[in-house]
Amino acid sequence: MSDAPPVNRSRLARLAATMLACLTVAGCAAPATPRVSFYADRETIHVEPAQLCDAQLTECSVNEAAVGVLRVPPGAPLQISVPHHVGDTPWQVVFRYRVDGEVVDGRSEVFAPEERLAYTLRLPEADAQLEAVEVQRFGAVLVEDPETGVGFITSGIWVLSVDDR
Repeated sequence: MSDAPPVNRSRLARLAATMLACLTVAGCAAPATPRVSFYADRETIHVEPAQLCDAQLTECSVNEAAVGVLRVPPGAPLQISVPHHVGDTPWQVVFRYRVDGEVVDGRSEVFAPEERLAYTLRLPEADAQLEAVEVQRFGAVLVEDPETGVGFITSGIWVLSVDDR
């Protein structure tokens, strides 16, 4: 005969039900805030969104303090990695740089959903100094644009301010 205590089936059933309920609740928990990674000059930072809306733009949150700061030497590339939460939607990189005392605005192409999760920003001139970068995720809402006919509304923005020391 075994020295093990008798199995209490009702206790096992309650334990199983409790574990199932815990797994169900964990599966429905709110997703973590998506962070975008920026890498330059052997340093990486992870930035939370300054603005984040659901895909239909019905609920938005703003965090004005969510601005990353990273040193990017003149002419150096900036590597950007986005999570699936961004890369599974259309997104692009908007940036500003300075060259010969002139401020220039630029933007990448719009990346299609699930096309890529990373982008390397290279400025067109070797002595150009990057000043600011935004990763912009687009929502599912289309708007009329007088120039192009149709446009997307930004549903998420991640901001990087460049330290040029």
